[in-house]
Amino acid sequence: MIREDGRKTDEMRPITIRRNYIKHAEGAVLIATGDTKVICTASVDERQPRFMRDQNIRNRGWVTAEYSMLPRSTSQRMQREASQGRLGGRTQEIQRLIGRSLRAAVDLDSLGERTIWVDCDVIQADGGTRTAAITGAFMALWDACKTLQYQGKIDELPILDNIAATSVGIIDGIPMLDLCYSEDSAADVDMNIVMTGGGKFIEIQGTAEQNPFSREEYDHLLDLSINGIQQLIRLQNQMMLEGLNEACFGNP
Repeated sequence: MIREDGRKTDEMRPITIRRNYIKHAEGAVLIATGDTKVICTASVDERQPRFMRDQNIRNRGWVTAEYSMLPRSTSQRMQREASQGRLGGRTQEIQRLIGRSLRAAVDLDSLGERTIWVDCDVIQADGGTRTAAITGAFMALWDACKTLQYQGKIDELPILDNIAATSVGIIDGIPMLDLCYSEDSAADVDMNIVMTGGGKFIEIQGTAEQNPFSREEYDHLLDLSINGIQQLIRLQNQMMLEGLNEACFGNP
């Protein structure tokens, strides 16, 4: 089966990651997966979060995330959540997912008594915004940690492993990888998978809309997601190698 954008069922959308996208942040990338584009910035705050200070937790850092969609990231303008005075349930769910995923990649003890805030802002949405945000957020976090190391604030890079994510689903009975919006909105089954570079799962979110899915279909979807995430990990590793080469030549 050939999909509406010409891809095969097991084919990812074109993916690009552009590092150093924003001048002032310690880590900043623009990730594009097809027509979905997300700016991910990592900012270092030289303080622990209040809950750690209140609990007198010493020599340990924290990584947290915020997520938002720009009003015209979709076909019709959305109202800013700030103007509504509260975050929507979807936004809270996604930013908690991003934060959990990133913390799985970091040795918080090695980070020291500081917080890294990772902001994921969707500037154009065509499905898979949360998975693109996680994949890009890891790169922004890595760059921020390299900046701390370059500045002499930490001795060792606290990154334990890569983190990346993708979506899979079943449309008209056919399992597919990396759903765009038109596919996601028509899917009988929709799943988001987050994994480490070592092949361990961090989160599996899966829902059937009308037709339940079988164990065989579930296994097929996991296999598709693993193959897709391995491609993302290879791209991240390429970006990280470029970053290390820059540092060798004096450009952190």
